[in-house]
Amino acid sequence: MTTREEVLKYGLSFPDTYQDAPFHDPNWQLVRYAKNRKAFLWTYEKDGNLWINLKVNPEWRNFWRDAYASVIPGYHQNKEHWNTVVLDGTIPAGDIQRMIAESYDMISDSPTKRIYEAVKKIPRGYVAAYGTVAAMAGDRNMARAVGNALHKNPDPDNIPCYRVVNAKGELSGEFAFGGAGAQQKLLEADGIEVLNGRVDLDRYGWKGSFH
Repeated sequence: MTTREEVLKYGLSFPDTYQDAPFHDPNWQLVRYAKNRKAFLWTYEKDGNLWINLKVNPEWRNFWRDAYASVIPGYHQNKEHWNTVVLDGTIPAGDIQRMIAESYDMISDSPTKRIYEAVKKIPRGYVAAYGTVAAMAGDRNMARAVGNALHKNPDPDNIPCYRVVNAKGELSGEFAFGGAGAQQKLLEADGIEVLNGRVDLDRYGWKGSFH
């Protein structure tokens, strides 16, 4: 992924996005989130390469800068919250897409972002049902979306998805959290008793702000 066409196509693949050229300069092409008109992807050519500016979570900012020499502090933007990515062919397309997706999540009010923020609030020693997490994320009817988001968890160290169980307190299948028994081991390390693949929600269930 080194061309503007590829980058803009990917940026516009996210819901409620549109392309904009606000500076009356064709070199600067942006992709914005329509619901708040904020730009999450800036594209421009500089020094023979395409450069893109992306919003970044401060927790990931230095990770990307350390991982690739072509990821630098935001050019002409707040260097605490923006990274510039020089598309010189040294960064795998998958990581470029991941950085663009993270920027979109930061700018938009995406359900996935809200789900992750809700899961981060589950205290050690407690679990929450999918429906509880969905309610905390703003919509009790998106329990299935909670499951989908957690199985794509980008940051397991900070998003404790293993603390989420179904409405009966049952653990997820063996495919999740690193294999058979992994979720149970993580919960037991939190001090939670697991019997026959189930957690007692009356004892360990956390209701968050809906308690």
